[in-house]
Amino acid sequence: MNLRQRVLALLEGRPVDRLPLMPITMMFAADRIGRPYRDYATDYRVLVEGQLRVAAEFGFDYVSCISDPAREAADCGATVQFFPNQPPAIVEEQALLTDKGRLDTLKAPDPRGGGRMTDRVRAAGLFRERVGGELLIEGWIEGPCAQAADLRGINNLMLDFYDDPEFVRRLFGFVVDLELQFAKAQIEAGVELMGIGDAAASLVGPEIYREFVWPFEQQLVAGVHALGARTRLHICGNTAAILEDIGRLGCHIVDVDFLVSMEQARQHTGPQQVLLGNLDPVRGLRDGTPDSVRAAVAACRRAAGPRYIVGAGCEVTRDTPPENVQALRAAAEE
Repeated sequence: MNLRQRVLALLEGRPVDRLPLMPITMMFAADRIGRPYRDYATDYRVLVEGQLRVAAEFGFDYVSCISDPAREAADCGATVQFFPNQPPAIVEEQALLTDKGRLDTLKAPDPRGGGRMTDRVRAAGLFRERVGGELLIEGWIEGPCAQAADLRGINNLMLDFYDDPEFVRRLFGFVVDLELQFAKAQIEAGVELMGIGDAAASLVGPEIYREFVWPFEQQLVAGVHALGARTRLHICGNTAAILEDIGRLGCHIVDVDFLVSMEQARQHTGPQQVLLGNLDPVRGLRDGTPDSVRAAVAACRRAAGPRYIVGAGCEVTRDTPPENVQALRAAAEE
C-alpha cells in the first residue's frame, strides 16, 4: 500500500496500515526550501518543490496546490496585494464588485488563460509528472461564500444577505460556475481530491448558511464529483452550529477546526463521514511537544473513530518546530 492508496482505502472504507497524514502546509513548506512565500504563491515550480519536500521529510500522504485564496479573484480583475514573504491578499477597499451592477457584465476567466489560476493548473500537472500514482494530488478552489466575499468585499456581502438577497444568489451562482471551470482544469491536469475552502461560511449564522450558502456548496460539491474528483471541505472557524448541514453535503473529507470538538463533529456529521483535524495549530502543534502532539492526535482519533485523517485544525504555522510535525507522523503510525 503506497501513500496515495492509503488515503483512497480509508475514503472507501477499506483497511489501512496506518492513519493517513494530510496537514495543510503552505508557509511552512516554503520555509523548508528557503524560498520567499511570494515565490511559492506565484511560481508553481516552487510550490511543487516545497510540497514534495515536506511530503518526503514528514511522511505526508499527499501534496496540495493550495497557496492562497486570491487566484480566481485576481484573474477576474480584483486588486490583489503581494508581499515579499506573506500570502497575497485581496484589497477589500477596492473590491471588484463594489458596484453590484458590475456582476451583470463579469465573465469567468479562462483557467488556462495564463493568469494565477493557470499557475495552479500547472502545479497539478507537474505533480502528476513527479508523483502521480504515489501521492494523492489535491487541488484547491474557493467555496461560494469565500469567493463572493473576495469579489464583493466581506463587509458588503454580510449586508447583502439582508439588503439584496437576490444579488447574493446571483453572485453565488456565478461563483459556482467559475469554480467548476477551475476545478475541471485542475482535474484534467492530474488532481484527484479537490479542496474547497469556504472560510467566510463560518461567519454567518446557521439560518443564513442554510438558506444561502449550503445550496450552492452542495451544487459545487456535486459538480466536482461529476467531474470525477473527490472533495475535501475546509471551513475555518467555529462551525458547530452547521455541522449537521455540512454532513449532508456528501464531501469525502471534512476538516474540523480546533474551535469545534471532534466529539461534536462526529456526533453531528454521522458515523461514515471522514473527519480531518482538529489540533490547535498554535497552542497544540506549534507550542506543544512531540509527546503532547502524539497525545492530542490519539484523543482526536478516539473521538473521531476509524474514519479519521491526521492533521491540524488549519494551516501548520511556519514557525512550528519540525520535531512536532514529525510527531504527527509518529502518531499516525501509532
